[in-house]
Amino acid sequence: MATSSATLRIGVVGYGHLGQYLVGKILKDGPAQGLILAFVWNRNSDKLKGLVPAELILEDLSSFADRRCDVIVEVCHPQIVKKFGHLFLSQSHFMVGSPSALSDPDLNQKLRQASLQYRRTLYVPSGALWGGQDIQRMNDSGTIKALFIRMSKHPSCFRLTGDVLTDWTEGEGRRVLFGGSVAELCPLAPNNVNTMAAAAVAAGSLGFKGVQGEIVSDTALKDYHVVEVEVTGPDGFSVHTVRRNPAKLGAVTGSATYNSFWNSLLVCKGHGGRVYLC
Repeated sequence: MATSSATLRIGVVGYGHLGQYLVGKILKDGPAQGLILAFVWNRNSDKLKGLVPAELILEDLSSFADRRCDVIVEVCHPQIVKKFGHLFLSQSHFMVGSPSALSDPDLNQKLRQASLQYRRTLYVPSGALWGGQDIQRMNDSGTIKALFIRMSKHPSCFRLTGDVLTDWTEGEGRRVLFGGSVAELCPLAPNNVNTMAAAAVAAGSLGFKGVQGEIVSDTALKDYHVVEVEVTGPDGFSVHTVRRNPAKLGAVTGSATYNSFWNSLLVCKGHGGRVYLC
């Protein structure tokens, strides 16, 4: 695979807000950073026409291997990770932008095995997670005892699979939607809790069942999302961080997370046969 000094060919799977941002950055700034665009795929390819050079549009995702990539970046939906993740890793490094998919223990194990088998890296971007590398270091040293994450957003920013939030009204204030393990949260809000999923990957000894999370609807949060992280270690050690991530009403992803994803992509230089928080 390519080294840090080589040009990396990037395939982008998904062309929502985050996909559009990454594609634009690669086309504009990528060459100076050693990145070039190999392909862009979107479920509705018509959305790409006129915005992405025609020769870079991939109509059929099943033919992704024809484009020869060093890194494939998924920024669309956990189902794509489930269906194509193993195939992506058989051909290239894979940055999973929907790490909530990894809450499925069978899929998690399958992708970890594929990473080892093919000597590719399964990259997990930190996204809105603050202190992810520190959490991972605590985990690796065996000192992490507990991890709790609370994500608070305006109700228009949540995309839930159930009917938990269908009755919200402006001015209702704060409502706790769910509290429990990240393993339970991911299927409920697969597009909203990728930060929690990244934390569960970082704290691998606790895992998705051991990391606890809470999602909160708050109609007062019209300009930003709030991510609170509390890490507990031995002998009374603890760290509590609060991150306010600017976001527009209805936005699933906070604006600061876009640049975080770009910086994560720049890290994807090839770390072979492992899961890597970037």
